[in-house]
Amino acid sequence: MTRTSMPREKLFDLARSIDAHKTSMAHSREEAVAGVTSGLIDVGQSVTWRAWHFGFPIRMTSRITELQEPDCFVDQQVKGPFRSFRHVHEFTDDDGGTVMIDRIEFTAPFGVIGLLVEKVFLGRYMRKLIERRNAFLVSEH
Repeated sequence: MTRTSMPREKLFDLARSIDAHKTSMAHSREEAVAGVTSGLIDVGQSVTWRAWHFGFPIRMTSRITELQEPDCFVDQQVKGPFRSFRHVHEFTDDDGGTVMIDRIEFTAPFGVIGLLVEKVFLGRYMRKLIERRNAFLVSEH
């Protein structure tokens, strides 16, 4: 959960901004290489990201499957490293500001080994990645 004094509509747009995402993920050299590669992504649109995580190049295509402006949107992996990946972004007003909640559901590949990696390491890694991205969104804009 991330709280900010930023208006909900502005944070909603920042969270679906390809450009803000690229800047917030500069540490992993994340680039939009296909689909929507700049500006705001909308329902039904997709983006393919190329990044470096764990020392490996990763490609992931996700599509915005739901969007209710400015309350929530959902992106889901269409193609990529996870068996499944779904990210729900929720926005609510809170004491003159906004609360943003990210709900991530994912399943790692590779069966039992993937499940072990998911429980021991990947869940925490994903949480930190989202926290870092959200801190950027609320502090830089």
